[in-house]
Amino acid sequence: MRGKFRNSLEKPEAFVPGQATKVEFAVSDVLHTFRRGHRIMVQVQSTWFPLADLNPGKFMKIPDATPGDFQKTTQRVYRSTTMPSAVKVGLLPQEKPM
Repeated sequence: MRGKFRNSLEKPEAFVPGQATKVEFAVSDVLHTFRRGHRIMVQVQSTWFPLADLNPGKFMKIPDATPGDFQKTTQRVYRSTTMPSAVKVGLLPQEKPM
């Protein structure tokens, strides 16, 4: 999900640099099995190139970006008592072997 579409696909919104912004995102259920000792990883990044298009790091229409539009960006995940972050994972009951 591109962050500019965090509230609406019809009306993209820019982030305000340096300002914490609440973003909620639900991942489609893919029915993974996590066994005891397994770990999961969450990645926060500004681009997924080369699997998806480059991100110029500016609030603009990406197909209109020129080489001069690309700039360095920083992503932050806050984890304090005033700005907590969380990953919620739904669990299904474990099936008993027959």
